[in-house]
Amino acid sequence: MPDYVPLQPVDYLVMGHIAQDLTRDGFRLGGTAAYSALTARAIGLRVGVITSANEKTSKTSMKAFDGIPVISIPSEHSTTFENIYAESGRRQILHHQAEHISFELVPEVWRSASIIHLGPIAQELDSELPKKISPALLGVTPQGWMRTWNGDGRIVPCKWENAEPLLSQAGAVVISREDVSGDEELIESMAHQTRILAVTEAEAGAVLYWNGDCRRFRAPEVAEVDATGAGDIFASAFFIRLNHTRDPWEAARFATQLAARSVTRFGLDGIPTQREVDECLMEVF
Repeated sequence: MPDYVPLQPVDYLVMGHIAQDLTRDGFRLGGTAAYSALTARAIGLRVGVITSANEKTSKTSMKAFDGIPVISIPSEHSTTFENIYAESGRRQILHHQAEHISFELVPEVWRSASIIHLGPIAQELDSELPKKISPALLGVTPQGWMRTWNGDGRIVPCKWENAEPLLSQAGAVVISREDVSGDEELIESMAHQTRILAVTEAEAGAVLYWNGDCRRFRAPEVAEVDATGAGDIFASAFFIRLNHTRDPWEAARFATQLAARSVTRFGLDGIPTQREVDECLMEVF
């Protein structure tokens, strides 16, 4: 019988489904939990993940997450998405959904992590954080609460139910303009309900709302290969830098630069390198 190894404290805890993305070349590991966890590790933090996936995906993720402790709820299926691109835009299909993730699963030693990142992709988390979980910074990427699916699995936007309590609790919230279908009124409403709101806009960069002010951060021009995961890389980098500096503007500049570099490579190969992290830190000063 193997020796029990107790969990150690982490700096960055991300909760959400690790996904299987169906591509022309087969399945590829994805999801906010994957991209954000690996970005946090690349920046130098101790990382923990709480997720749900089937056995095959769990084994694949263990290889990618070498050295990152993962608590995974067994599931018959992993959350599986297919993205179909056409001139009219992206059509996203949900083929399978993994199990719901309960906050009761968060170990005592992880409940006061410096950063806890709630990153649902398919309604897998309740949108209310228990009081017994108290990070220094609660980061939220609510994409998975802002979409649902019809009978054939096609993803469609929906209202984020019970959003107000979590918006008021969050230290920072990151959404994409696509998440809200470009609804400016909804963006303005969310900006008034939370401390800091960042809205990513693909190759255009990001817009940050803080303390009644709004600023745009332009992304550098790069040769885009694959934009998958860029928003999650932005979110993780933003939360980490914000927690370190307490300066939202500086955090947004850093995250915009780092996310832009990620789209020059495919899939998880877009996770930042140490050189890129160092370059982006130098560019914001």
